Amino acid sequence: MKHLGNKMGAVLALAGMAALAVSGAAHADATLDKIKQRGKIVIGVDGASPPFGILDPATGKVGGFQTDLGADIAKRLGVSLETVPVTASTRVQFLQAGKVDLLIANIQWTQERSEILSYAPTPYNLVGGAAMVSKQSGIKRWEDLKGKVACVSQGSNFAKPLQDTYGAVVKGLRNIPESLLALKGGSCDASVHIQPALYETLHGPNGGEWKDFELATSDQLIPSPTVIWTRRNEADTRAFVDGVIRDWLKTGLLVKEADRYGVPADYLKQATAQAQTGKFDSAPPEAQAKP
Repeated sequence: MKHLGNKMGAVLALAGMAALAVSGAAHADATLDKIKQRGKIVIGVDGASPPFGILDPATGKVGGFQTDLGADIAKRLGVSLETVPVTASTRVQFLQAGKVDLLIANIQWTQERSEILSYAPTPYNLVGGAAMVSKQSGIKRWEDLKGKVACVSQGSNFAKPLQDTYGAVVKGLRNIPESLLALKGGSCDASVHIQPALYETLHGPNGGEWKDFELATSDQLIPSPTVIWTRRNEADTRAFVDGVIRDWLKTGLLVKEADRYGVPADYLKQATAQAQTGKFDSAPPEAQAKP
C-alpha cells in the first residue's frame, strides 16, 4: 500500500494519544456489566460490503471479517453476538442511542469523530480511498477530479480532501450501492469509497457488470487508521477492546482473518510483526524524539 510507511508513525501516535486518554479517565463505564447481564453484545457492522461484510443468501445474514472479529470479542466476554448492519448515516446515532455497544465497521479515525465518540487506541486496520471511474473518463490521478462530480457516502472522511485538495464537486449519497448506481448512470464522474470495497466490486463474482470501469489510480486517498468505536468516556470498554486488538496482533488473528476474506493486510502484517517481537511502540513519535 502506497504511503504505508509514512502512515505507521501516525497510527502509533494515534494509539499513544488515545491510550493516555484511557488511562486518565476518572470514571469507569457500566457497558461491560450491561453486556454480561444481558448475555449478549450488540455490534454495529457494515452491511453486505465485500470483503468486509458478506451476505449469506441462505440465512439473509451478513458475516465476514467484521462479524468474525465481533464473535471473538463476544467469546472473550462469554456472551452471544448480535450484529446490526449500519450505514454512514446511521452508525453514529445507533452507537450514541445505545442501539449497539460497539462499532466494528470501516470507520476511520478523524479528529471530528473523536470529539463525539471514543475509540480503542490500537487500530485494527489501515484503509484509504479509491476512485472508481469509467475507463473512458480520462481520470488517472486524484488531480483529474478537479471540477468533476465525486460521489461519496454521507459522512465520509473522503469528502473534505476531495473538495479542498483536489477541487472535486462532492455529492453525498446514502451508501456505496447508491453511489455506484449514480456512477453507472452518469450522474457522477467518480465513486470514491474505501479501496478494498471497490476492488471487490470490480473483481468479485459480479465484476462482469463493471467491465467498463476501473480504479483511477492505485494511490489511496488519505490512508487512515480504522478503529473500534465506543460511546464517549467508556474507559473500561475501551481498555478491554484495546487489549483484545493487541492480542489479535500478537496471535496473528487479524492477518489470518484478513487473508481469509481478502482484506488488504499490508499494515496488519507490519503491525503483527512488531507486536510479536515486542516492538509495537504506541508512544507518539514526538515524545520518542525528546531526550
